[in-house]
Amino acid sequence: MSDPLVRYPGPGCIVEYMEGNSPQIAWVSEEQGGKLRVLLPNRREMRLGANRLLPWSGPAGSASLNKEEAVEALARHGAVREERCKALDALAVWEAAQGEVSQANALWFAELFENAPDVDSVAAFGRALLACKSHFKFQSPDFIVYSEDLVQSRLLEQEKQQQRQSLAAQGGSFFRLLWDVYCRKRVLPPKESPEWPDGESLPRLEHLLRSRIADPDRQEEENLWRQLGKGLPDLPHMPLHLACAWGLVPEHYNFWLDRAGYPSGDAWSQEYGGVLAGLREDLRASLEALPVSGCPFVSIDSKTTRDVDDAFFIEELPDDCLRLHLALACPALCWPFGAELDRTVLRRATSLYLPEGTHHMLPEALGTAAYSLLAGEERPALLLSCTVDGEGAAQACEISLCRARLAANLNYEDCEAVLRDDPETANPAVAFTRQLLLGERLALRLREARIRRGAVIMVRPDPQYRLEGDGADVRVAMTEGPPLRSQDLVAEMMILASSAAAKWGEEHGVSLLYRVQEVALPKEYAGIWTLPHDMARIMKALVPSGLDIVPRPHAALGVAVYSPVTSPLRRYPDLVNEAQLLHMLQHGRPRWTQAELGAFLPLLNARLDAAGQVQRFRPRYWKLVYVQQQGDKFWWDGVVTEENDGFVTVNLPREQLLVRGKRKLFSERAYAGQAVQLRLGKVNPLENKISILEVAEL
Repeated sequence: MSDPLVRYPGPGCIVEYMEGNSPQIAWVSEEQGGKLRVLLPNRREMRLGANRLLPWSGPAGSASLNKEEAVEALARHGAVREERCKALDALAVWEAAQGEVSQANALWFAELFENAPDVDSVAAFGRALLACKSHFKFQSPDFIVYSEDLVQSRLLEQEKQQQRQSLAAQGGSFFRLLWDVYCRKRVLPPKESPEWPDGESLPRLEHLLRSRIADPDRQEEENLWRQLGKGLPDLPHMPLHLACAWGLVPEHYNFWLDRAGYPSGDAWSQEYGGVLAGLREDLRASLEALPVSGCPFVSIDSKTTRDVDDAFFIEELPDDCLRLHLALACPALCWPFGAELDRTVLRRATSLYLPEGTHHMLPEALGTAAYSLLAGEERPALLLSCTVDGEGAAQACEISLCRARLAANLNYEDCEAVLRDDPETANPAVAFTRQLLLGERLALRLREARIRRGAVIMVRPDPQYRLEGDGADVRVAMTEGPPLRSQDLVAEMMILASSAAAKWGEEHGVSLLYRVQEVALPKEYAGIWTLPHDMARIMKALVPSGLDIVPRPHAALGVAVYSPVTSPLRRYPDLVNEAQLLHMLQHGRPRWTQAELGAFLPLLNARLDAAGQVQRFRPRYWKLVYVQQQGDKFWWDGVVTEENDGFVTVNLPREQLLVRGKRKLFSERAYAGQAVQLRLGKVNPLENKISILEVAEL
């Protein structure tokens, strides 16, 4: 069988070469030392190295053709090759070659289908295989035949690449449209508009925005995000702006929850409906076996509290002693540790209390209902009983399990009125005046004893921020919240209980999670502090407290050991500690060893840190919105807390907000403790930015 190809093309020969990722045809007019001068179909001439030729040169014609005749020959052969290429099924060629060869030249493939193919047929096969990059790879002079597995992989990647290109093309223009909408330049057109991407692209674009909101450093789709974001400002919260313009998220969306992986509200618990029903049944069955406590417990919480996890009753004993009986909600009694529900609750780690609402750690069917210490309802309770003498020294704690029935659920405001001897007839706390007065006496003793042990107590205003309205129309209102004696009463009981539980654990060989803050503080730091600059100075000497499995002191609280146990409905460490104590009471041994607690502590700390970011940054966001809504002509009262050569830090005590300004805005005599008034502006709550515009020193 004769070879139709020309091995060494010279003048008069038709050749092909690659240009712009496709084969081009040309006629050789001159050849010298491997360098060709060729005529193109458009009558232009160019220089071409022989190494650029595709391996199917021919036919070799007369070198004496004039330019018009040569162009006509190019047109004739080009048309034949194009027509034959279109008629070829490259996939059929690939299937025929499977199992025959791993690579071959264009002539071999042409001969596989044709008897004595001419050069135009060989060129047509070459063109067809060049275009079929998913099944063949051109490695001159041969085509490598891909295996079936590799073809499937390449087809999948090719499909993904096409989707990415389509997504980038449609999504880029759509994102620019959304940015225009966000900037209030135009109204978002209806979905039927051609400006919207197709139905397949929309879910991917939505997923991309949501994933970038939750994790702005996400690398998996970084290249796609860069393509889609071309022409848009490089803003840190651009995905959130676009999602808001699209209507995927509302104005003032809490993206911190997404970053923490913390589902909002209570909808997440619905998938556990059967498990929750079973736990309620277990709780009812366990309740019947518990001894009844005769103490008429009362709880004190905020007016909005629905998860009541502690209540108290105080007895007055001889020798000026007071005996505290503290009933703690007992979710650990039937809790399914290790189950899917438990793993979900562990990931929540703590309840969140935000201006827009509360997100409970436990499913609300349990945390605010079945397990909550509600007045008039019998509930299982872990009972801590402790006697405190006239000097505030606590004797050994006694721990037991009981059935408790609260006499009342009181709130701080009503109790405060009683403690300030300003009760109203309708105030339900009046009926418990004796208990409240005993509670305050106990709290004062405990506080004085802690101060003698070096406790640092900082008393700050507690402003309450509430939201009025919805969406873009929301307004932030603030009411001043002076420190309440009723809150101090509860706080001292909680510190006593957690310290006593830690000591009980040590005495009985029960490993617990401890809140520790091991730092040496100057003796003069002990006491009660109310001035912002004093508190700022002392805070610099403190280190953050942390969870540990080794009992060590908590310096600021002034206690030798402290195991959080009083909020098992709201904090996962308290739930774990309660389970340890409860297991010791019921089985004579703790549920987990110290090593087992240490093994899961890193995960717990990580989840607490994630939730803690939400609890820190989200209320500050609303504070900045509040400042922004007052305008930049408003003057704010502040106190300088720190100053250096570059900046001055000012505390706004009423709003409990720290701001920092450049030193040049203040006079040379600015000092810590100086009262000032500020004008604030350039507020960006989303980016946590606020600037001091003007200072008036008082």
